[in-house]
Amino acid sequence: MSKQLTLYGLAHCSTCQKAQAALEEHGWTVNFRDVQKEPLSESERKTLADQWGEKIINRASLTWRGMSEEERAADPVDMMGAKPSVMKRPAIAAGDHRLLGWTANVKRALGVPA
Repeated sequence: MSKQLTLYGLAHCSTCQKAQAALEEHGWTVNFRDVQKEPLSESERKTLADQWGEKIINRASLTWRGMSEEERAADPVDMMGAKPSVMKRPAIAAGDHRLLGWTANVKRALGVPA
């Protein structure tokens, strides 16, 4: 059975690069989507926001720290549209799994040793 997933992130993000390499090494076919080069549609952003709520926004990012209070108060769907790099990453869609980040729990769920 072929294991396929979609990984949403940024090409220059070292965590996304590590996740992609580890997943491919463990038999996953990774469809990588750079959300800066190929922005998510409003409906795709809404789906991510519905799945993860406020967690979809990376409040530790340089992008977040550089935003004004007004920008930070925006709806996550609009925020990701205006500044794709504020999205927490990687966001992974694998079958019924919807996973966020590259933590030990995410790795375990996808069969990648932590």
